[in-house]
Amino acid sequence: MKVTLSSLDTCESSFTPLVVLELAQDVKEETKEWLKNRIVSKKEDGGAQLLFRPLLNKYEKETLENQNLYLVGASKITLLLGAEAIGLVKECNDNTMRAFTYGTRHNFKDFDDDNNDFLTMAECQFIIKHELENLRAREEKMIPGYPQAKLYPGKSLLRRLLTSGIVIQVFPLHDNEALKKLEDSWYTRFTLKYQPLDRIRGYFGETIALYFGFLEYFTVALIPMAVIGLPYYLFVWEDYDKYVIFASFNLIWSTVILEVWKRGCARMTYRWGTLVMKRQFEEPRPGFHGVLGINPVTGREEPLYPSYKRQLRIYLVSLPFVCLCLYFSLYVMMIYFDMEAWALSLHESSGSEWTSILLYVPSIIYAIVIEIMNRLYRYAAEFLTSWENHRLESAYQNHLILKVLVFNFLNCFASLFYIAFVLRDMKLLRQSLATLLITSQILNQIMESLLPYWLQKKHHVQVKRKVQALKADIDATLYEQVVLEKEMGTYLGTFDDYLELFLQFGYVSLFSCVYPLAAAFAVLNNFTEVNSDALKMCRVLKRPFSEPSANIGVWQLAFETMSVISVVTNCALIGMSPQVNALFPESKLDLILIVVAVEHALLALKFILAFAIPDKPRHIQMKLAKLEFESLEALKRQQMKLMAQNLKEDSREGNEEEA
Repeated sequence: MKVTLSSLDTCESSFTPLVVLELAQDVKEETKEWLKNRIVSKKEDGGAQLLFRPLLNKYEKETLENQNLYLVGASKITLLLGAEAIGLVKECNDNTMRAFTYGTRHNFKDFDDDNNDFLTMAECQFIIKHELENLRAREEKMIPGYPQAKLYPGKSLLRRLLTSGIVIQVFPLHDNEALKKLEDSWYTRFTLKYQPLDRIRGYFGETIALYFGFLEYFTVALIPMAVIGLPYYLFVWEDYDKYVIFASFNLIWSTVILEVWKRGCARMTYRWGTLVMKRQFEEPRPGFHGVLGINPVTGREEPLYPSYKRQLRIYLVSLPFVCLCLYFSLYVMMIYFDMEAWALSLHESSGSEWTSILLYVPSIIYAIVIEIMNRLYRYAAEFLTSWENHRLESAYQNHLILKVLVFNFLNCFASLFYIAFVLRDMKLLRQSLATLLITSQILNQIMESLLPYWLQKKHHVQVKRKVQALKADIDATLYEQVVLEKEMGTYLGTFDDYLELFLQFGYVSLFSCVYPLAAAFAVLNNFTEVNSDALKMCRVLKRPFSEPSANIGVWQLAFETMSVISVVTNCALIGMSPQVNALFPESKLDLILIVVAVEHALLALKFILAFAIPDKPRHIQMKLAKLEFESLEALKRQQMKLMAQNLKEDSREGNEEEA
């Protein structure tokens, strides 16, 4: 018996395994049969109408390990109807972007009844995920075979199966041939070139492609800052007053790059179809729970949870916990300053080369402690945000990002603000900023890519040996792939990647007039970050399900907020310089008023630039307006047709009454 892709093509026309579903080892047979029936049943019967079968047949399970692994696929018509159901947008023959409908499928570019590449593999896997997540309980009160796993009408079956431990995981399979082509054009050849964002989007989806697009754009945008900062570092290091021009350039730079990114992002997402994609009414997130009731908006039966209970949890538990963590972070910061004072006194008393090196040790230790605290706090923030029981996934993400950003900002930048505006020690500020930036970048590279890659290679060797020990008459290519991928780490989304860039942006923009080399180090880090993140996505972690995105979401607001804070810090640092202070020897109040006035003028300039640069290019605005106009016209025609039918029926009824 051969376990190959071709052997899976039976009576269904070309069953291609797209998604793997792993069950627990001791799952009861009646549960498996019930789950299979719900997945393969027709939509009108409450099923997902997907293709579903075990990875191994009975003989192969006896020969190999008894793996409860199942493959999920879909017929072509199911995928096309699913594309219509989720509102997928594709390019038409007239070069416009429109929501795909099965009835008008021949109007779309590259569509052919014999062409199986009209939908990308990432889109197919997203459709299957959508269908599985929308499998809802009907009459069942519990999962068959598991009385403790309660169900109610409308409950997500997949969520209940996951929380009950019946389903271990669900993940999309890699396409090895397409992955190899993507790697060859992406990161295996170390050349200075733009990333193949369209290919990344086709393989991983829009959310991940947008992250890599933003990473590339941000790296290129940092190059002017790095080029200008280098001569400042080499020639006017101690003369901070000459950094006024550099700081002013930084303020304009931070505004312009974020506005220009919006325009580039709009071009990309219009071409990909997600800018036009209509946002559906948000379903309750899988983790949301409450008393079963009727949603007053949709009329559907779903869990209901009083908002006042959520607010009590936020303000009486989450907020005090966050404040306690912030206090603990400040306490650790003061310990760091005590260590700095001890290292400085030791160096002043001995003055040896060893003690001069020792001056950097407190900053390195503090940088490592910051990374550890950030990671521990992240777990606590996720638990708290989940416990708050938000109904929508967007609300959950917004509350989580707010918690994490507040703590990370204080944890990473509080010491720098303290040194700059309380101690007023510019030399220590420069040293601390350099140490924090470089240490955090090295730790992130090790923890995010190098360590997981080494562990994955080690596991890969073990699986290879196990497969080679199998009987010769078993071609276990697909088996080996699935077993390898199921043991890979799970990609938890772009949250941590954007957070790393956000902190890097803070290091570069907040104190640029003190340490101009920050941008240069950020550029060097990001060049390696592109390749290490690409390696992580392709070879270290499971392939994630694609997610449609029209922009980088709330992170755009986070970066814009950081750029506003950078205006305040840079103006304050310039106002503290000795030469500026010398201009106002008698009245410091005049100096403060002038610094505040300059700061307000720069903020006004910043907001004028943001307003003057449109978020979407003119031609994109015209295309969106045209689509909206056509939609309104189509709706009018539909209403007129309906009115004509009603008048015709009323006239017929009147004639019948007269007769």
